[in-house]
Amino acid sequence: MIRRIVMAAYLGLLVCLQAGNAAHAEDLAALTYQAAGDELRTRIVINFDHEPDVSTMLLGDPHRLAIDLPKTVFGFDKKSVEPRGLITDVRYGMIDSTRSRLIFTLKGPFAVERLDVIKNDTSPGYRLVADLVASSDRAFAEAMKTQNQTTASTVVAPKGDRIASAAPNEVSTGPKPFTVVVDAGHGGIDSGAESAGGSLEKNVTLLFAQQLRDELGKLPGIRVEMTRNDDTFLRLSERVRIARQYEADLFISIHADTINRGSIRGATVYTVSDKASDADSRAMADRENRADAVAGIAFDNETPEIADILMDLTRRETHTFSLSFAKTVVKSLKKDVNMINNPHRFAGFQVLRAPDVPSVLVEIGYLSNQEDEKLMLDPAWRSHVAERLATAVGEYAGMKTAGALN
Repeated sequence: MIRRIVMAAYLGLLVCLQAGNAAHAEDLAALTYQAAGDELRTRIVINFDHEPDVSTMLLGDPHRLAIDLPKTVFGFDKKSVEPRGLITDVRYGMIDSTRSRLIFTLKGPFAVERLDVIKNDTSPGYRLVADLVASSDRAFAEAMKTQNQTTASTVVAPKGDRIASAAPNEVSTGPKPFTVVVDAGHGGIDSGAESAGGSLEKNVTLLFAQQLRDELGKLPGIRVEMTRNDDTFLRLSERVRIARQYEADLFISIHADTINRGSIRGATVYTVSDKASDADSRAMADRENRADAVAGIAFDNETPEIADILMDLTRRETHTFSLSFAKTVVKSLKKDVNMINNPHRFAGFQVLRAPDVPSVLVEIGYLSNQEDEKLMLDPAWRSHVAERLATAVGEYAGMKTAGALN
């Protein structure tokens, strides 16, 4: 029934547009717009009344995709163009008497993985399908450079959009430094776990992440980036997108959960796996993976196809590097930092599922244990543990650079 109503509305709009002034009979009609996905991958589908002649252009500062069309009448529902996935803003309209333009603003660097115009099978007209994927600053700059060399264009685009250069002051063209992205778990409306004494996980993780950043900054040849520097909410997929933006060689997510057994204490290092190593790890991953829901974010925009891709894209080599780093962390911390039994564990943490970034989640302790809580609130303890973790990063970076990891 709903499908018949939607089809009737679609055909109704098509008839109205076709019944317009004869002078506009050849104008293209953009009938509907849909977007689905998350901060790693977003698909755009636009239905047209007849086949559009399409050209695209990357725009910088901010990261944008422009799609140029012949003169077009847009019939989009306003709600359909609300921010979704990688896309933060959609604009459209005429740029001169014969051309129209769609401009998509994205959360960060991206690549156009696919852009096709396809004839509809079961309804009139054609559809444009574009798959946008999160990319790195370097890759986007290279794409911009290639585009500008190909077009040899330095003119100001209509509507004030400039075909930017490759932002040479922001993206280095030299060898990429070994890059570590430190992720302070939770933040903003998502406070994470809470101790009996009122300590919030989001505050504990940020304090430790900042200390780890400072310790890593002392290592030569290491570049450090943070997913958040303040009390900000980030979706899980946004954290992964940031790691990919910086082409991270390591992603370290810091947490301090609670567990239903207050006697359990000590640090734990997790790597991603479809199958959890134990029931506690599975329960913890389930709680962490619901972090987005705390902020009232639903997953209606994620198609099953996109959700299924997440684990499939975790490459074997990336997983091997994650395991190698986890072992290095355990070895470094075990010397003089309390750890739980079998400290290297695994579960299906969404935040560790970057396809090309070795990733670990480090529980620095448990807020459900009073002794752990006391330590995590101690600046001297945080400094010491951060130094041990930074030592593990330095050792891993040296081995990877020397090709000693397998």
